[in-house]
This record gives sequence, C-alpha cells and structure tokens, in this order.
Amino acid sequence: MVDIGGKQATRRRAVATGRIAMSADALTAIRDGLVRKGDVLAVARVAGIMAAKRTSDLIPLCHPLPLTSAAIDFTFEATAIRVHATAATDGKTGVEMEALTAASAALLTIYDMAKAIDKAMVIEGICVLEKQGGKSGDWVRS
Repeated sequence: MVDIGGKQATRRRAVATGRIAMSADALTAIRDGLVRKGDVLAVARVAGIMAAKRTSDLIPLCHPLPLTSAAIDFTFEATAIRVHATAATDGKTGVEMEALTAASAALLTIYDMAKAIDKAMVIEGICVLEKQGGKSGDWVRS
C-alpha cells in the first residue's frame, strides 16, 4: 500500500455511475415491483452501501476508510437503469474506489435479481463522475 501517513486529512467525496441495459419486460418488472426475488432497487441500494463499506476487503492495496456517508440513487432510462453511487469520508485518501465498488455491486445485484427475466442484460459505463478534496483538488468528468 502507498504510505499516506504524512498526508493531511481532508473532506473527500466521490460520485461514480454505471448502467444496466435490459429488456422492456425486465425494466417494467423492476419498476412495478413484480420481480419474484423482491424489491430489486431496495436490495441493490443496500448491496451498494455494504460494498462501499467493504471496498478494502475486495480491492488489493486499497486503504480501509471510515466512510461518513454512502448513498445509491437510481434513474430509469428508456432501456436501462442508471446507478449513481456517492461515498464520502474525512481522511487521507480519496473515496473513488468506494464509489466505484458501490456502483458495481448495485448493478450486479440488479442483474442477479432480474436475470430470470432477462439473462442478456448488459452492465456498462462504470466510471467516476467527480471527486472532491485531497491534494489534487476537485475533478469533474467532462
């Protein structure tokens, strides 16, 4: 791991996104709460938050961070569901990995819960949208 001992603790925040494209049947079932496994978005939200909290257990050399917040939001698109994952901490290293891990886990959970309806779903476009804080300052994807 990189030594962050000499770095100043600052407020840090990152937002990541991704989407899962799917059939109209799967989208309707998720939106209308008709998936046999239960409330897909509620479970995906919890999975994303749990994943953010456990990122250092999943990604080698990633520092364990005490998150001050983690949030997952969903937007329905014409043929997909978009996830926005936000992670924040007051610490010595950024939370981009936590936001990316949260978005990924939420998307994977949607796939798992709806795969009986549409096995051809595609997870795509996972990326960091913005980050705030730290030595390198703020950054926004253009």
